[in-house]
Amino acid sequence: MKKILLVMCVALSSMGAQAQVMKAADLEKYAKQRYGDKWLDAAKNLASTLTLDKNESLTYQEVIEVPGKTKQQLYLALNYWATATFKDNNAITLNDKEAGCIIISSTIKNIAEHMGTVSKYSVSITPIIRLDIKEGKIRVTYTVQTYDVLADISGGWFGVSLDGPNKSYADAKRKADDKTNANLYDEQWEIAHHYPFVEKDTKKRTCSKALVMTHAYSNAILDKVSEAVKNGIVGNDDEDW
Repeated sequence: MKKILLVMCVALSSMGAQAQVMKAADLEKYAKQRYGDKWLDAAKNLASTLTLDKNESLTYQEVIEVPGKTKQQLYLALNYWATATFKDNNAITLNDKEAGCIIISSTIKNIAEHMGTVSKYSVSITPIIRLDIKEGKIRVTYTVQTYDVLADISGGWFGVSLDGPNKSYADAKRKADDKTNANLYDEQWEIAHHYPFVEKDTKKRTCSKALVMTHAYSNAILDKVSEAVKNGIVGNDDEDW
């Protein structure tokens, strides 16, 4: 009986952990529900509410009050959430229980894709998520400075053949250190230097969706962190057992 219960608990834990992960397709649905699917309009509307920090990064910060929870309880809850959510073993770059600080750096791939006249782009982001913990409250800081872009210089409309789109763009899924395709270039676009923070931008359409998706992901992270510290990540991970 104990073995069966243990298996059920492991299964529930696995389901809960998986539910914490938001892939690009899920993020797009989430973003459309909140901001609509007209990316240019959504980005322009968001720009009026966003301020870049002194490093020209897009930074969000929120303090979440959790009355009655000790620093140790909050640390354990956040450590559990971070470990269950970010599968990359290198994602948690700092985990300091004494200082009450967890820092996470994890990439979400292909949040925006766009075919231009000459090139085709696939955009990923690697937010820095900092969790500061005190008695009864936590502070979440989410920062993104650049879009990580895979550019295919043969994948634009001029590269479309009678047999369909240029096939090299499928390599957008390639590993970052794979340089076997000469048509593919890794680029970093600084958010501050692109639309909607810069009006005249040849990458306007790509950056519009990238900004909305980046903003939506910050909201999703804040929601999930709040849920983890207030209710746990599986719904039955309290101390009364």
